[in-house]
Amino acid sequence: MGRNELENLLRLGQLKPEPPSAAEIDTHLQSGRDRLKDASAPGLSLSGRFLLGYSAAYAFSLAALRRQGFRPASRYVVFQCLPHTLEVGPDVWRLLARAHDVRNGFDTRAVTR
Repeated sequence: MGRNELENLLRLGQLKPEPPSAAEIDTHLQSGRDRLKDASAPGLSLSGRFLLGYSAAYAFSLAALRRQGFRPASRYVVFQCLPHTLEVGPDVWRLLARAHDVRNGFDTRAVTR
C-alpha cells in the first residue's frame, strides 16, 4: 500500500497520526453495514438512499484509513486516501469525492431554506 503517500499527507497536515483502535474500526465497519442495509429500506426517497449510501462509503473508507494509523483532517481526504488504503483506482475515489460534493450540496440547501 502507499504508506509513503500517506506520510506525505501527514506532513501536509491532511492526516494526523493516531494508533489504530480495533474497537473504533469495528464501529465504523458496523456503521457502514447498517447504513447500506437502511438504504435498501422500501419507501426511502432517492436523496435518502444517496445520503445513506454516501455515509456507508465514508464509514468503510474511514475504517481503512484508521487501520493504517491515521485520522483525517477533513472528510474529503478520506476518499483521496483510498488508492493507498484499499488500492482502488482513481475512478473510485473520484466518484466518491464527487458524491462528497453532492452531499455538501444537500447540506447547504437544507441550511439555506
